[in-house]
Amino acid sequence: MQFPVIGIPCYSTERGDNQRPIYANNQTYAQAIIHAGGAPVLIPPGSPDMLAAIYARLDGLLLSGGGDVNPAFYGEDPIPACQPPEQERDEAELALTRAALADGLPILGICRGHQLLNIALGGSLYQDIPTQWQGKFLRHDCAGEVRDHIAHSIQIAPGSQLASILGTTETGVNSFHHQALKALGAGLRTVATSEDGVIEGIELPDRPFVLAVQYHPEAMEATDPISRRLFAAFVRACAAHAEQRAIAAPRPNKPIATVQ
Repeated sequence: MQFPVIGIPCYSTERGDNQRPIYANNQTYAQAIIHAGGAPVLIPPGSPDMLAAIYARLDGLLLSGGGDVNPAFYGEDPIPACQPPEQERDEAELALTRAALADGLPILGICRGHQLLNIALGGSLYQDIPTQWQGKFLRHDCAGEVRDHIAHSIQIAPGSQLASILGTTETGVNSFHHQALKALGAGLRTVATSEDGVIEGIELPDRPFVLAVQYHPEAMEATDPISRRLFAAFVRACAAHAEQRAIAAPRPNKPIATVQ
């Protein structure tokens, strides 16, 4: 069995017991990929040459959740409710995402990754839903709840890739975010929304698999068949990409462009 290699960028943090610096991400992202038959690889921030060496070996890219992306990357100044940026992580993830978009590499974005994909394609965000959203809004930031807590439902566009993958046009989701997509990036299509109008899913219709969701399916896939379908479809797309690449010439270690 061939395991497609799927990169998951990680971030700098400290161990809670001794404050030693580490690179990390939630285990549920890697577990969801493993359960679907993929081989996850954590990617730390680093130089463009290092990122290029790792990227050349990838069959897919998973953009995970996390802190707020620096608003400078979509041309805004931060408001007080926006979290301090992780500049190294932002730069590495945007560079990897733009390389993957240019090469047709399958991409799955989750929460922050949903937002980062939008930014990579020129879109923007509401930096804080309670501060900037016009009108009534649902409870989207359910911090303190268990990770598989169902916060609200989403409506999925009939005929979309997401609807085809999940096998439904409505499902209940968890929710742990205070930001949301505002202006859509180039070519993206909104394919899922919550009742208040917050964008919960996007995809690039002209690509085999460039898809992102605002909620956290990796925290539900262990018990939720609908969430498992998303990771299964993503890993299949990565495997198909790997097969096509094996037939064609290998992807060279071309430079990863720095992010300005």
